[in-house]
Amino acid sequence: MTAWIDKLNERVAASRFGRYFQLEGSGHKRERKGTRFSTEIRAGLTTFFAMAYIISVNASIISDSGGTCVCVGTADDPTCDANTEYMNCVYDIKLDLITGTTAASIIATFLMGVFANLPLGLAPGMGLNAYFTYTVVGYHGSGKISYETALAAVFIEGIIFFVLSILGIRQWLARIIPMSIKIAMGCGIGLYLCFIGLQSSAGIGLVTLDTATLVSLGACPDAAKDANGTCLWGHMTNGTTYMGLLGLMIMAVLLLYRARGAILIGIVFIAITSWPRVNAVTYFPYTDAGDQMFNYFKQVVTFRPMQNTLARFDFDLSTSEVWIALITFLYVDIMDTTGTLYSMARYGGFTDASGDFEHSTWAFMSDAISITIGSCFGTSPCTAFIESGAGIAEGGKTGITALTICFGFFISLFFAPIFASFPPWATGPALILVGSMMLSSVGNINWNYPGDSIPAFLTLTIMPFTYSIAYGVIAGVVSYIIINGFVWIVDKISFGRITPDYSQREQWWVGTMDKPITPTWIRFVIAKARGKSFDLDHDSIDAKTAADHTDEVPSTYTNEKGSLEDSPVAIPLEETHHQ
Repeated sequence: MTAWIDKLNERVAASRFGRYFQLEGSGHKRERKGTRFSTEIRAGLTTFFAMAYIISVNASIISDSGGTCVCVGTADDPTCDANTEYMNCVYDIKLDLITGTTAASIIATFLMGVFANLPLGLAPGMGLNAYFTYTVVGYHGSGKISYETALAAVFIEGIIFFVLSILGIRQWLARIIPMSIKIAMGCGIGLYLCFIGLQSSAGIGLVTLDTATLVSLGACPDAAKDANGTCLWGHMTNGTTYMGLLGLMIMAVLLLYRARGAILIGIVFIAITSWPRVNAVTYFPYTDAGDQMFNYFKQVVTFRPMQNTLARFDFDLSTSEVWIALITFLYVDIMDTTGTLYSMARYGGFTDASGDFEHSTWAFMSDAISITIGSCFGTSPCTAFIESGAGIAEGGKTGITALTICFGFFISLFFAPIFASFPPWATGPALILVGSMMLSSVGNINWNYPGDSIPAFLTLTIMPFTYSIAYGVIAGVVSYIIINGFVWIVDKISFGRITPDYSQREQWWVGTMDKPITPTWIRFVIAKARGKSFDLDHDSIDAKTAADHTDEVPSTYTNEKGSLEDSPVAIPLEETHHQ
């Protein structure tokens, strides 16, 4: 079997397909070391199963807006919760959005894989979908903006985003962020992932709400929770939490033995054991909600055409609320997706000394187009998912991983009942495990200089505590400007007499300023207009060259004979040095 897989890997690498995706042995001048077709497939499946929850979760959240359903509220029932006809319409919207979420994810991930050649999965983003539903449109349409107008705002935002990307502004913004903050962004996202994996909505339910301390130990049965979800009794008695912990232990042990597909095996094992209705940890309890989910699960193969939410736009931009929503979507997306894309690229070892990463222009453009695509399918902005780290941890380094994710979403169009039924306690352990991996580079933050370390610390802590990547990036950048700006002003006013010890300061701008601001395609056009030659791969990252300037390279580790082997886990180079 192993010999057959090796032969398949060699044939794919030698093909045009392998050369396009820069597989090792393809002959591409920028081939990515350690990349194999079978590894990319496994990594893609891992990421898909880790983010498959978005199919049902996003549909549930966006459908809370009421979609195109019209609520005629009464004094006793202003949001139509008791209106059977309205709630049936909302359920139809949810089924539409299951298809819409899946279709948008297919197209968005395909663009990222084919054009940017990055192992990232894209789908409607968590957080932005909640803002879209509960703040912009309002629960069951109780806000000041209609569902159709909100979709129009997302559509326009995607176009603006695309223009900023094609002009290189987003790439420039990513490069000028200090290196310690960039490292902290990846670490903060790791903590954020872990926090998500510990909760019950998309995790194992070990952490729950506490009105006094905000969070507390949970793992109590649903009967022990009050209306806010706080555990009143029965802490650490919920069987699904222990199933999640079992999944975490399975993944950890398999990783210790360097088993291929360790994360994927853990996810699938816990999911399958949670499907039978006769056990205490079933995903389909004998309740109305459980019956509804199980009836949908039993369909196995079905396709739901979109009837109510496809391209439902209302370009009424006459109110200030619409523009507030549009601007909010724009700035959150800039901070959120820039942080996510950079952190995932850095985690995979694709970044260079300036903080840029390979095919960044194509990546940002694909991400921008995905926002507009998401609105066409009736959902909130699409973005790169931090669950992509699970696939990168399995060795995914090319767009083949993204295409595998894309294929998974395509299959789920017809097997939606199956893929929408992976319980959160099956995927939560993967998020916790990947979070621990992403935190491994925290030692590379410049802790010796407070002007670097304090903004970095704020970045990595505020991300999980505010449940927002964007707020963490904003906190780090603003605090960096204030702290170091004050030091610079005092230095100038005192004519250099009052200065801190600059010897420990991180000179992040050295690599950044070495690279031109304008994107590659603009410089290519200018060069051709002047009759000069131009290498389109000039800005691509050569792993060996990048390794001379940065602290990470594509994940490899050394065996007892000193040769490099593929790692099932993305291990930064500096860790192998420390060990």
